[in-house]
Amino acid sequence: MKIDLKEITVRDLVQDYHDDGEGGVRGYGGKLDIRPPFQREFVYKDKQRDAVIDTINKGFPLNVMYWAVRQDGTYEVIDGQQRTISAAQYVEGDYSLDGLYFHNLQDDEQELILNYELQVYVCKGTASEKLAWFRIINIAGEKLTDQELRNAVYAGPWVSNAKKYFSKPQGPAYAVGNKYVKGSPIRQEYLETAIQWIKDEDQTVEKYMAVHQHDRTATALWSHFRSVIDRVEAVFPKYRGPMKGVDWGGLYPHLKNESLDPKALEAKVARLMMDDDVSKKAGIYPYLLTGEEKHLNIRAFTAAMKLAAFERQKGVCKQCSKEFEMSDMEADHITPWSEDGKTNEENCQMLCKHCNRRKSNK
Repeated sequence: MKIDLKEITVRDLVQDYHDDGEGGVRGYGGKLDIRPPFQREFVYKDKQRDAVIDTINKGFPLNVMYWAVRQDGTYEVIDGQQRTISAAQYVEGDYSLDGLYFHNLQDDEQELILNYELQVYVCKGTASEKLAWFRIINIAGEKLTDQELRNAVYAGPWVSNAKKYFSKPQGPAYAVGNKYVKGSPIRQEYLETAIQWIKDEDQTVEKYMAVHQHDRTATALWSHFRSVIDRVEAVFPKYRGPMKGVDWGGLYPHLKNESLDPKALEAKVARLMMDDDVSKKAGIYPYLLTGEEKHLNIRAFTAAMKLAAFERQKGVCKQCSKEFEMSDMEADHITPWSEDGKTNEENCQMLCKHCNRRKSNK
């Protein structure tokens, strides 16, 4: 990987500066992607923004910035987005400092700002090298999410098209999936979720993006996302809050089972929602689809319940009839939870560790 330190003047930085809102922000003669389309919006507050201009006016150094070189020779800001936009917006006359806009300044004062040199590290290398480096330097200011970093590394037609679906506030992905997906579209969390849902089990998000980096469209990703949501709504038509954030993509192979009965499933969901022993309500859905009880985090017996059962049994294991110390025993449901057994003192028995684990493995 090659990293060069460049000195970029504010004058060069703001050349052909253009802010297209959701369409992104560009500068440096159109060669610098300051904020890619549909990436998170400007986040600096007035005091932070004013501090950037005050620092420039006084000739003090701003923190170093980081750009990445794309395959087409253009650049993308990796760190320093808000400082860059603050400087550009002031020169463009978007806001004033101490009651003075840029055009109100004397010629020498304007030249002082325009000739100010920003310290920029420019990185060129492989995708894996850049991703590792970006994660290391992503330590100050408004940190980028993992997916924002990935988007910079695997920039291309596929990412650009994917953002139209998944990165726009109130956009297509948000419209159909906001009840089921956690996070923010503009922080790229919807895009990350969609990739997690479609990628192969043994494939990383980075690998999936690398494979598809030069695809012309991301319609396959969008179609799959829609298919998952459509199937969730068909199988579980009654929406409940715990459905938000469930790994529906991972459950999609089970959701596609045409023998699933929405009415019967709804009855089970309702019962489990009212079961005090189920401490993780969001786990009800993967439990019903996979049959794996681990998703529910069934409430454990309290220390008092265990001690009462131990004393009642006089330290004798209910399975093998041998006597043990309390520390060598574990609590067990007499009537299994799956058969409507409750996690209470009356349904608690103590088994030695060997017997309890042998019973659990049956």
